[in-house]
Amino acid sequence: MNAVPRENLSRDPLASTRESAVVIGGGIVGVCCALYLQRSGYDVTLIDPEAPGNSTAKWSCGQMAVSEIIPLSKPGILMKIPGWLMDQTGPLALRPSALPGIVPWFIRFLMCARHSKIVDIAQSMATLTHDVYADYAPLLDACDDKALMGECPILEVFDNPSGLTHEQPHLELRESLGFKSQRLNAKEIGDLEPALAGKFAHGLMFPDWRAVSDTEGFIAALTSSFIAQGGRRIQTQASRIVESQGRAVGVDLANGERVAAQHVVVAAGTGAQQFFSALGVSVPLAGIAGYQAVVRNPGVEFRHSTIYADGGFCFTPMTRGLQIGGTIEFAGKGAKPNFKRADIILEKAKRVLPDLKTADVEYGVGYRPFLPDTKPIIDRSRRLRNVFMAFGHGQLGLTLGATTGRLIADMVAGRPTKQDITPFSAYRFS
Repeated sequence: MNAVPRENLSRDPLASTRESAVVIGGGIVGVCCALYLQRSGYDVTLIDPEAPGNSTAKWSCGQMAVSEIIPLSKPGILMKIPGWLMDQTGPLALRPSALPGIVPWFIRFLMCARHSKIVDIAQSMATLTHDVYADYAPLLDACDDKALMGECPILEVFDNPSGLTHEQPHLELRESLGFKSQRLNAKEIGDLEPALAGKFAHGLMFPDWRAVSDTEGFIAALTSSFIAQGGRRIQTQASRIVESQGRAVGVDLANGERVAAQHVVVAAGTGAQQFFSALGVSVPLAGIAGYQAVVRNPGVEFRHSTIYADGGFCFTPMTRGLQIGGTIEFAGKGAKPNFKRADIILEKAKRVLPDLKTADVEYGVGYRPFLPDTKPIIDRSRRLRNVFMAFGHGQLGLTLGATTGRLIADMVAGRPTKQDITPFSAYRFS
């Protein structure tokens, strides 16, 4: 395992002295970092410009996708790029205007398409995802709402058996790493999900996946727990890490306030880019748009979060409505959202569910912070040794929030980390 050097940051987590920590970014990864630092005895301030729960993970499928460890760079990906340019209605689209800026990222991405690289990435990711539920357990136990995470497994359905055949090598890799799946026939799909009865004859069940009751509410509840336990949350933008003699001493805020800190954690998703110079890193972090639609009073009932593989989206029942989405788009830095992508999702959903009522719909987009190898960064800055990095989780921010929080707290406290964090170094791209 990777023991973090203790240096002069070492401390007894049970000591009475309360050191201060500032976490930049109040999304799921940031709030989990704050909670685990709090559990280790730190006085924690959480900084984010948005209201609690209004983050990238709000516009996600809400799944604890513990075996979603295969990188996006699957074999044959190169041949699909021309199709993405031509077909803006597919599950993954690439705006032509984004192509010049995304080329360096794509080159790195394609380098991860080799089988050996895919296996290496999957093995590294599995070391994190095996601990997801154990790491969330103490955080959820401290929340008032005991039903934040559901009990049902996740389903995936396919239009024809070729989809299952294509997935077989990935299922075998997942199984070799300790994750389960079960094939489903038409009757089993209909029994598990009556809304889909007679519509699909080929499917999978992932018994070790779960879904949260509501993505926004899940993050908001964890934030409320953090505050109830003495944490401070400031709703504004962090503008600068203040440093002195090679160490961070605080964070300047857009409202003019300066928050002193003995430790700083950057967990701001795509917003981490503004701190790269201070961190001393050059990281190919891209914000990939993921579109969702929340349908209130949908007129159809789902029991399970269900992935429609050939449609490229997911149905997830939540307390605020039926969330439908998952389609992603390489739009380019600073591009405005294209909510026609969400319209496309709804049109496809209606083909599957003709009785779906879409009179009351809310659209949203989350910019997933993706790295070319689809692994996150969980690391310490070499330039400012009391600053830590937790970003780049792609589509697994919700899944890996608590595990990342636990690892960051161990690193800050100078404790050995359970997992080897070398594969998640910020300097692996140098």
